[in-house]
Amino acid sequence: QHLPSFLFFFKQLDQIIIHQQVELLEAILGTETSSKYEIKNHLGQRVYFAVEENDCFDRNLCSPIRSFTIRIADNTGREVITVNRPLRCNSCWFPCFLQELEVQSPPGTIAGYVVQNWDPFLPKFTVQNAGKEDVLKIIGPYATCGCFEDVDFEVKALNEMSTIGKISKYWSGFVNNVFTNTANFGIQVPVDLDVRIKAVMIGACFLIDLMFFENSLDGL
Repeated sequence: QHLPSFLFFFKQLDQIIIHQQVELLEAILGTETSSKYEIKNHLGQRVYFAVEENDCFDRNLCSPIRSFTIRIADNTGREVITVNRPLRCNSCWFPCFLQELEVQSPPGTIAGYVVQNWDPFLPKFTVQNAGKEDVLKIIGPYATCGCFEDVDFEVKALNEMSTIGKISKYWSGFVNNVFTNTANFGIQVPVDLDVRIKAVMIGACFLIDLMFFENSLDGL
């Protein structure tokens, strides 16, 4: 299958950094507008930027269970990845409302899915390819909100025995960021992982942020 030229960026990449940008007015007033992110390589160079689309009702009243569409564009403004997540109830007591999102790359072409798996103790997700075939597992820790320490979600083979990467929430620099509520994530995957699955991992990162970290600084 022909690989879009923009996805060649992923071929030699084993680390992706996602940094949320927060508007100054937003930080002062405490009122969120649409989220904006920079997606960087291991050198800290921006290669993509992302903007979350939703309406004010969703963001202010339904967060963090709201639906969203995140549009990811390259530095020329060309949209290269679209992440869609429907509105779903966010409760561990109702497995029928487990989270799921779809990643398209290029927009209109399915790259894969991220599906939450029910587990009474640990956050668990399955990464699927465009044919809904299971490819990888993502397993988080028992606690995701402990003392602003870095939190790792391990990327594992389907048998859940071997760890091949991780999605990390970085709290380093917390003191400087406490008033801006910025999110910093790192994605580490094997360099030879299918480039479309690498794109899906970005979607997984956004879902993890929404479910576990978006309100982490509320009340501070």
